[in-house]
Amino acid sequence: MMLLYALALLAPDPTPEALALGKRLAETGTLAAVLPMIMAKETEELVAQHPEYSEADKAALRAAAADQGKAGVDRLMTATGRAYAAKLSVEDLRMLVAFNESEAGKRWRAATPGAIVAAMGEVGNLDFKGDARKAFCAKTGKGCPAR
Repeated sequence: MMLLYALALLAPDPTPEALALGKRLAETGTLAAVLPMIMAKETEELVAQHPEYSEADKAALRAAAADQGKAGVDRLMTATGRAYAAKLSVEDLRMLVAFNESEAGKRWRAATPGAIVAAMGEVGNLDFKGDARKAFCAKTGKGCPAR
């Protein structure tokens, strides 16, 4: 474990070009496409928790959430871009950014949130831990809920 940490410390920092490409990749990727939907949902949940607020207060809360969301997304895109720059070659980054910024890439990104919502609606509520626990119980008789 220490050897991996030491190797990570010795790895060269990504070049400025790699960092810029990494951030562009992050800003045109799946996470960037889905985050606005998540932030809108969480903002409306936050507003709904305060029915006592006036419409002006609700608007101010939405504005504060939007400001915080923008700052958080920028930090996340910078960090994701740095991670991409550290893990991918400049050539790979160029190719990926070129696709993401192409018309096909833009259409794919625009379709992504709706596709995810549709898929989740079709699949329903996923409970990975619960399903794994049930399968393990069925196979071994261990970890089964008490009756």
